[in-house]
Amino acid sequence: MINLDRIQLPFQFDSHLLQEEVKKLIEVEWINHFVTQNYQGNWSVIPLTAREGVTHPILMATAIPGDYDFVPTPYLESSPYFQSVLESFKAEKCSVRLMKLTPGSEIKEHRDYDLDEGEVRIHIPVFTNDKVSFFVNNRKVEMKEGECWYLRLSDPHSVLNEGGTDRIHLVMDMKTNDWLMGIMGQPISKRQ
Repeated sequence: MINLDRIQLPFQFDSHLLQEEVKKLIEVEWINHFVTQNYQGNWSVIPLTAREGVTHPILMATAIPGDYDFVPTPYLESSPYFQSVLESFKAEKCSVRLMKLTPGSEIKEHRDYDLDEGEVRIHIPVFTNDKVSFFVNNRKVEMKEGECWYLRLSDPHSVLNEGGTDRIHLVMDMKTNDWLMGIMGQPISKRQ
């Protein structure tokens, strides 16, 4: 278990290049998040990886901790900067996706119970605005475009987009290893 509920990781990605990659996917249809009781408004996904052999769009966008054998989707294969971002992380990637929360939408407080026991979720804001509020344990996390954050989402968390633009994050689930725990500043001996 990781001791802190939020850690800004030592990466700063080029927000302009991240945004250009998203704009190249303009023709792609975003898939509504399948856990509809967890949000109000529009929360949707473009899968950049999917479990091997899965081709149905909703199943491609599903992130179930503990699922492995993920492979790149055509969306990732056509996005060289996203590929280089992923190569920065020396850990096994599981579900990787773009997640969009439209203006006026809310992700209700919930917990992703299966995370943080061998798998963590990393967020990189691609598009955001100053009226997006992301809370973990009822405390706001201030994230800027291009920054990289670990958030302990097995804890209560919620998001509200009260701005006039979409909030889009690159969200990566990864298996924990010594390298990843090291950049998170977590002593290996404190893992469970």
